Amino acid sequence: MRPVLKRETPEESAAELDRMIREAQSGSREAREELIRTYLPFILKVASKVTRKYVRVGVDDEVSVSLMAFDEAISRYDARKGTSFLSFSEIVMRRRLADFFRRESPKDREVPLSGFAPEGDTEDSDTGEFVEERQAALNYASQVEAQERRDEIMRFQKALMDYGISFSDLVKASPRHRDARLRAMEVARVVVSQPSLREYLFQRRGLPLRELTRLVAVSRKTLERQRKYIIAIA
Repeated sequence: MRPVLKRETPEESAAELDRMIREAQSGSREAREELIRTYLPFILKVASKVTRKYVRVGVDDEVSVSLMAFDEAISRYDARKGTSFLSFSEIVMRRRLADFFRRESPKDREVPLSGFAPEGDTEDSDTGEFVEERQAALNYASQVEAQERRDEIMRFQKALMDYGISFSDLVKASPRHRDARLRAMEVARVVVSQPSLREYLFQRRGLPLRELTRLVAVSRKTLERQRKYIIAIA
C-alpha cells in the first residue's frame, strides 16, 4: 500500500515561503536560487500579462527585466508591512517593466498597465451553459499552457546546468541596459552562426574568447563578464 503524501496547507506554504525569503535576505544563495526557480512560472505569467504576449526565457528582454525585478523584490520585501510577497513582487515587476517600456520606446510602445484581469465580456447573447463550456475550455487551455511552461522551464534549466549556470547566475549576469543586451545578443548570434565557435561552445561548455575578440567589437573583459548570459541565449 502506497503511503499517503501529506499536502501542505496554505499556512504551511506561506511559512515555508517566509523562511526562504529570510534565508535569501540573510545571504543564502541557495534559498534565492530556489525562490527564483520555484516562482519562475509566476514571473513569466506576470510578464506575459503585462506585455500581453507570450514571453520566453533567454529570448525576450521583458523576462530579464522581470527576473531582476523579482530578485529585487526578494531583497526589499518586508513582511511587517502586511503585504504578501507575491503581491509585492508583482508590483515591483510591473513597475520595472513600465520603466523599461518608457525608457526603451517612449513613443512607439504602449505601456499596458490597465490590470491583469481579462477584459469584460460584451457578448450579451451568451447563455449560462455556453459561458460554462467556454470557461471550462479556457481552464483546460490554461492548464495545458502551464504544463508546457513547466516543461519549457525544466528543459532550459537542464541546459543551463550543463554549462554550470543557475537561474540566479542568469539574473546577475543579465545586462542592465538595452545596448549591452543587444551587444550580447549579437555575440551569441556570431557564436551559433560560426560552426567552429558553435562546436567550441558545445564541446568545451564555454566561450572561445580569443576568437570572439577578433570577430566582435566587444572587449574580452566584457565577454567574460557577460559569459553566462551569452551562453544562455546562444
